[in-house]
Amino acid sequence: MKLHGIHAPHRKNTVDSAPTRLPVPPVITVPMSMNIGAPAKPVVKPGDEVKVGQMIAEAGGFMSAPIYSGVSGKVKRLDEIVSANGRFDTVIVIETDGAQTMWEGIKPPVVTDKDSFVEAVRQCGCVGLGGAGFPTSVKLNVDPDRVHNIIINGAECEPYITSDTRTMIDSADDVIYGAQLLQKYYTADRIVIGIEDNKPQCVKIMQEAGKGVPSFEVASLPALYPQGGEKVLIYNTTGEIVPEGKLPIDVGAIVINCTTLAVIAKYIKTGMPLVEKVVTVDGSAIANPQNVIVPVGTPIQNVLDFVGLKCEPKKVLYGGPMMGTSVPSLEAPVMKNTNAILAFDAKDAEDPVPSSCIRCGRCVAHCPFNLMPAAIESAYNNKEPETLKALKVNLCMECGCCSFSCPARRPLVQVNKLAKAMLNQYNAEQKAAAEKKAAKEKEKEAV
Repeated sequence: MKLHGIHAPHRKNTVDSAPTRLPVPPVITVPMSMNIGAPAKPVVKPGDEVKVGQMIAEAGGFMSAPIYSGVSGKVKRLDEIVSANGRFDTVIVIETDGAQTMWEGIKPPVVTDKDSFVEAVRQCGCVGLGGAGFPTSVKLNVDPDRVHNIIINGAECEPYITSDTRTMIDSADDVIYGAQLLQKYYTADRIVIGIEDNKPQCVKIMQEAGKGVPSFEVASLPALYPQGGEKVLIYNTTGEIVPEGKLPIDVGAIVINCTTLAVIAKYIKTGMPLVEKVVTVDGSAIANPQNVIVPVGTPIQNVLDFVGLKCEPKKVLYGGPMMGTSVPSLEAPVMKNTNAILAFDAKDAEDPVPSSCIRCGRCVAHCPFNLMPAAIESAYNNKEPETLKALKVNLCMECGCCSFSCPARRPLVQVNKLAKAMLNQYNAEQKAAAEKKAAKEKEKEAV
């Protein structure tokens, strides 16, 4: 069986752009919600002096990650902003001093076994840097005996983005060292890095860097979006299908982004946590597309000023054009999982005008999981959650293949998101009703 997808234009304009360091911005705004799960909790207050690598927020729970300052300076205030998902988020605003003084407590962690390795990953502050933002320590906190395949995600299938590509080119040794650490503590049968075949330089570099590493291999995969989707990558490298409602570990797999792995490796070697990101800056409104190294919390406006604009952007995205999120303001900050900032001119930012569905079936033909987006749209419009459940809308990974391939330009992926929310609300209501009924029956029995 072959999973479907689309041949999205690559537009990897910055592939040869070695990352350039952005001058230290005057102010950074560091959000507390930069991962799936609980937001971090500030441990600093206005007036506190901070240094590079110093913790400014502790993990807010098991499904969370600590946050460290990427600059030296003074905490100006704790504030609230509206994030890209429309929710309010607490932020720590730091006025920088330009000195970039390192925190004195930086030192490599002591790692002796799997548990101390997972704790080091947690203390590093790492989350999925390919865009997902899942706390990496949670992903790695599994029984080593369940892990048969470790898959490093180097696909980077979204148009424009090359930040992972630069990791494989510039930090191949860190990726390999990270792979060796995973091998050591999880004893997987094989460890494979999946790279699309439109990145031959990365394939060659990783093959050379991985020579002599037992059970390590490079899988050159067809450049077919969404090759980097977790379930797609697992299937195309192992042949395993992750069932609905299950996780990769349920089929014996761990998937980790190549940049995430490199950051972990650097932390294990140096003690410097996640404080900065390599961000691809591109799009039709950008004068000089390039990869830029920026402290986490840097306002997007500073990044755009650095690379230059050809015109006033009409739409700016976190991430790629397929799964990226429109930013609410140019004051929005670079976050841990920001791998790209794309700015588009008026022509490219214009929303397509949808027309009636012509029942061509292209959305089904291109969906990686053989879902039926047109039927999902109809069920959503008719408010039929049971039908949405039967259509398995929760399998949708929101890759956007359906919308991209639709000749009627219908907003299918957006409707899928809304349909999932409708179904989840329905399931929660059904569960609450069942629990209430069970409680009443228990009361009757007690009487």
